[in-house]
Amino acid sequence: MAATARKTTRRICTLLLSTVALGALPSVAAAQDQPATAPTTSPAISNDEIIVTARRRSETLSSVPIAITAFTGDQLAAKGAIDITDLADEVPNVTLEPSRGTNSTLSAFIRGVGQQDPVSGFEQGVGIYLDDVYLNRPQAAVLDIYDVERVEVLRGPQGTLYGRNTIGGAIKYVTKKLDDKAHVSLRGTYGSYDQADGVITASTPVDKNGLVRIGGSFARLTRGGFGKDLTTGLDNYNKDIIAGRGTIEVHGDKIFARMTGDYTHDMSNPRGGHREIPGQLTGAPVLANVFDTQAGLNSPKQDVKAWGWSLFMEAKPLDWLTLRSITAYRKDDSASPIDFDATPSQDVDVPAFYRNRQTSQELQVLVSKGRFNGMAGFYYLNATALTQFDVRLFTTVAGLAAYTDAKIVTDTMAGFVNLTYDVTDHISLEAGGRYTWDKRGATILRQNYLGGGSPTFGGAGVPFGTPSTNFNGSASFTKFTPRASINWRPDSNNTLYVSYSQGFKGGGFDPRGVGVNAPPGETQGQFLSFRPEKVNNYEVGLKTRLFDRKLALNLAAFRMDYKDVQIPGSVACTVAGLPSFCGVVSNAGKARMQGVEAEGHFKMGPLTLNGSLGYIDAKYLQYITLINGAPTDVAAYRKVQNTPAWNGNASATVALPVPKGSLDLTGGASWKSTTYQFEIPNPYLDQPAYTLFDASLVYHAPGGRWTLGIYGKNLGDKRYKTSGYTYVAANATTGALTYTPQGNLIPTLGKEGVLTTYWGNPRQVFGTVTMSF
Repeated sequence: MAATARKTTRRICTLLLSTVALGALPSVAAAQDQPATAPTTSPAISNDEIIVTARRRSETLSSVPIAITAFTGDQLAAKGAIDITDLADEVPNVTLEPSRGTNSTLSAFIRGVGQQDPVSGFEQGVGIYLDDVYLNRPQAAVLDIYDVERVEVLRGPQGTLYGRNTIGGAIKYVTKKLDDKAHVSLRGTYGSYDQADGVITASTPVDKNGLVRIGGSFARLTRGGFGKDLTTGLDNYNKDIIAGRGTIEVHGDKIFARMTGDYTHDMSNPRGGHREIPGQLTGAPVLANVFDTQAGLNSPKQDVKAWGWSLFMEAKPLDWLTLRSITAYRKDDSASPIDFDATPSQDVDVPAFYRNRQTSQELQVLVSKGRFNGMAGFYYLNATALTQFDVRLFTTVAGLAAYTDAKIVTDTMAGFVNLTYDVTDHISLEAGGRYTWDKRGATILRQNYLGGGSPTFGGAGVPFGTPSTNFNGSASFTKFTPRASINWRPDSNNTLYVSYSQGFKGGGFDPRGVGVNAPPGETQGQFLSFRPEKVNNYEVGLKTRLFDRKLALNLAAFRMDYKDVQIPGSVACTVAGLPSFCGVVSNAGKARMQGVEAEGHFKMGPLTLNGSLGYIDAKYLQYITLINGAPTDVAAYRKVQNTPAWNGNASATVALPVPKGSLDLTGGASWKSTTYQFEIPNPYLDQPAYTLFDASLVYHAPGGRWTLGIYGKNLGDKRYKTSGYTYVAANATTGALTYTPQGNLIPTLGKEGVLTTYWGNPRQVFGTVTMSF
C-alpha cells in the first residue's frame, strides 16, 4: 500500500515538475488578475518584520521583549523544512527529535528543560500549541509543515501567557488564515529514498463580501526507508502519512470566528533500532548500516491516528477591548511495537498502546487603552492518557510478560494575568501572575503473565501471582507563579529588557512503578508519586537594528534555578522472584542552567546572512538517588540530557541575476557539541559534536505564481545519534559500564544486552515545485 501510494504521489509530482519545465505555467499566471503589488522577487522577509503574537497581541519580532525566534511559512519553505524538528537546527538551545523507537512522538527540550518519556503520567516541559490549542501529549506532535503561517519558538517559562506546561518554553504552530479571494496552491516534492509528497490547499469566500470563508488542505507524505528490517523485510525509517485540515471562518466588523478540524494518519512502519554490541545470547551482529535493524517485533501493527477540532472566537465590542474564547477537543491513538533489543529473539519486546483524549477551554480579556495593555485569562483542561504495554522477557523466563495498564486523568484550572504599562514613551513595566490548580488521578495495574504475553496484545498468557501494582488514587497541586520585566526602548531600533519569571509543572504518579517494592512504612501511592518541579528564570535581552537596519541582532543571557527536577526512568528489577522492568522516578534535587543566545540577520544588496549561537552551562547541583538503600548525592556524575553546551548555525543566501523572476542560492551549516541522551553518560549512546551542511537553489517566477527548488539536507551524509535504550550493568554512583573478565557488557534486562540507538536522517536531496493561482 505504501509503495503504491508513493508511486501515485510520484506521478503527480513528476507531472507538476514537467509542467513547469515545459513553460506552461507562465501562461496560466498571465491569465490571472495579478495584484498590483505582486512580488517579482523571492519573499526575502527580514526577521524583524515578522509579526508575532507571543504576548497574545500582534507585535513585531524586534519589539517584543521575550527570547523568541519566529519563521514565516515562506522562510520555512525556502529552507526546505519538512517538520518542526527541523527548527532545532535554527534556534539556539533547542532540541527537537522524534522520540526513540517512534516516527511521530516528539521529544522537546528548551534550555535544558523537557521530557523524552512518552508514557502517561509524565507531562511535557515544553508546551506545543497548534493554533493556540495546547497538545497535552507528545504522541503525534511531530507536526509536518504545510499550510503554515508561521512557527514561533519562545524560550523560558511562559505561564502568564499560555495555558499549560510551559516551564521550559513554548512552540506555536500557526496555520494560515483564509484569503478574501478564491485561492488554490499546490506543492509537489520528489527526492532521494523515493520521497514523494503532495499538498493541495484551497480556499474561497462563500459570499461576495467575504464574510464567510471556507478552506482546507490535504497532504500525502511518503518516503521509502533509510534502511531495512532484516527480520521482517519492512522498510526502516520510512514515512507514510495522510493529513488534512479544514476551516470555516467568519469575518465581521467586530467579530472573528474560526472553526478548524484536522486529521493525521501515520501508517509508517515501526522504527527499529541499531544494536551497538553483539547479542549476548544469540550473537546477533552489529550491522554496518545504522539504519538497518534486526528487530523482530511487528505486533501490534504500527499505526498512529490523531484528530481534533477547535473553535476560536474573538469580539471587539469596544476599540480598546477584545474578548476571546478558544474551545478544543483532541484525540490520538497509537499502536507501537517497540523492540528494545533489536534482535529476532523475543528478549525485551514491548508492544504498546497509547490512547489520549483532551478537552480544553480558554477565555481571554484583552485591554489596550492609552499607555496600558493587559490580558486576563482562564484555562481549563480535562485530559485522559491511557498507556498499555507488555514487557516480554521470553528468553529469560519462557512466556514471561510484565503487563502495565496505566490510566492517568488530569484536571487543571488556571487563572493568569499579564499587564504592561508604558511609564514613558521609552520605558514600560510588565507584571503578571498565574495561579494553577492541578489534580492528577491514576489507576495503575501491573500484572505478570506466563505463557505468551497479556490478552491485551493477543497473548495466550495467564495471570501469574497477584498484581505487583494495583493502585487507584489522586493528588492535587497548586502554585502561584509570577512574572515581571522592565523594558527600555530608547528608539525604534533598540529594545532592552530585564525579566524574572517562574515556571511550574505539577507532580503525578509513575505508571511503571511497582507498588509491592514500596519500602516499609510507605503506601503504594507514596511510593509511586513524584513532586512538582519549579524553575526561577532570570533574563536580560537586547534587540538591536544597526547600519540603517541592515543588521539585526537579538541577544539574551539567562540563568535558571531548577528545583525538584522530575527524572523518569526504568531499570531492571525483581518482582516476586521474577525478573521485571520497573519505573524509577526521581525528584533529583537541584539544577542550574545559565547561558547566552545570539541571533543575527544581515542583508546588503543580493547577499543575506543568517546565524544563531547558543551556549548553556547546564549542571546538577544536587542529584539524590538511593544506592544500597541509602540516599546518595551523585550530581558530580550526572549530566543534563538532550542539552548540548554549544549549538549554532550559519547560512548565506545570494540572489543570482536572471532575466525574469529571481534565483536564490543558499548554503549553510548547523552544529551541536556533545549531547548526552540520559543523565548517566554512556559512550555507546551519547553523540559527540557534529556538523550538518545544507544547500538549496530556488527559482521564483515573476508574480510569485510558481517556484521550483532543489534542496540538499545533511549533504555530508553525517551519522549522528538522536536517542537510544540501555539495559546493561553500570556502577550505581559513577555510571561507568561494568564488564565481565572476558570484556563483555552485562545485560540487566533480558539476555541479549540492550544497547540500542536511533539516528538522525542521512543525506537527502529533493526537488519541490509550488503553484499558486
